[in-house]
Amino acid sequence: MKQETIVMIVGAGPAGIATSACLNLLSIPNIVLEREDCYASLWQKKAYDRLKLHLAKNFCQLPHMPFPLSAPTFVPKNMFVQYLKNYVYHFNVDPLYQRSVESAWYDKSAQKWVVTAQNNVSGLVEEYVSEFLVVATGENSEGFIPNVYGLDTFKGLVIHSSEYENGKTFGDKDVLVVGAGNSGMEIAYDLCNWGAQTSVVVRSPMVLVLSKLLYGDLRRFGIQRPLKGPFLLKKETGRSPVIDVGTISKIKTGDIKVMTSIKDIQGYIIKFTNGQGRQFDAIVFATGFKSTVRKWLKEDGGLFNEKGMPKHKSPNHWKGENGLYCVGFASAGLFGISNDAKNIANDIFRIVDGK
Repeated sequence: MKQETIVMIVGAGPAGIATSACLNLLSIPNIVLEREDCYASLWQKKAYDRLKLHLAKNFCQLPHMPFPLSAPTFVPKNMFVQYLKNYVYHFNVDPLYQRSVESAWYDKSAQKWVVTAQNNVSGLVEEYVSEFLVVATGENSEGFIPNVYGLDTFKGLVIHSSEYENGKTFGDKDVLVVGAGNSGMEIAYDLCNWGAQTSVVVRSPMVLVLSKLLYGDLRRFGIQRPLKGPFLLKKETGRSPVIDVGTISKIKTGDIKVMTSIKDIQGYIIKFTNGQGRQFDAIVFATGFKSTVRKWLKEDGGLFNEKGMPKHKSPNHWKGENGLYCVGFASAGLFGISNDAKNIANDIFRIVDGK
């Protein structure tokens, strides 16, 4: 099977559906390929139950559709999934699901992109040809679990935060959460509420707005205050400020223990860099995600670095050569996705309209 269009979009997360919506408004034909069986699978299938958007709703809306006035400032997961459902329907975004992209390359003689994808239902390899290619797989394409010495010997359960739903099955178990960003701190809080003996690894300073004023000196609990403010940190590293949902109070009461970095693992025993060693039943890695674009994009014209992230910093990150674009790689969350999608659609419209 071979199909031609103007724009190919790889990925049907918020980045992909936002770009498709913007193109549809400009009447530019496009096809969205998605490896899962639904759009926004990270939100629909791999987000824990108590998740809320970590920025106010006006910074999290996709192009051309604000949240309802009745929506809370920090939108919960289920409400955001419903928002995405309304968005896809309203802008007639219709991805092709269960298509695993195997390769994408630029045919210089035809001056077009060639994308091959396996149809996971039929088993057939399909070919798509387009003038423009938009990489919308984003920064969160695949869960990242760091290399920990002895992790392969651990006798308990090991999961990434994307597999965590709630703490119902962890009651009375000793659980270690690795990572003290928003996901890690919320999961630790949720586990504690379900009765799990919860510990969290805090490897770097925790970012809390006005933390000293609100919480006092947390160093005796194992948490260091950052040297840089939250907005400077977000701009330089892409990491969001950590919003406390009640975890700090449980750390202060000792209900949640703070641990240093893991040194090694032997069976059920986890040893830490401060010399402590404890037995755990499960580990939840809230250690973020990574880009997978370099696995399938064969020619990027220098748009991406070796980690699959744009070589150029925002706002010059979204456009490459030969009609190649990326959306959702600005380390700026949904706000960055919205800006990228509009920029890409307008740029493609300008090029197409000028021919």
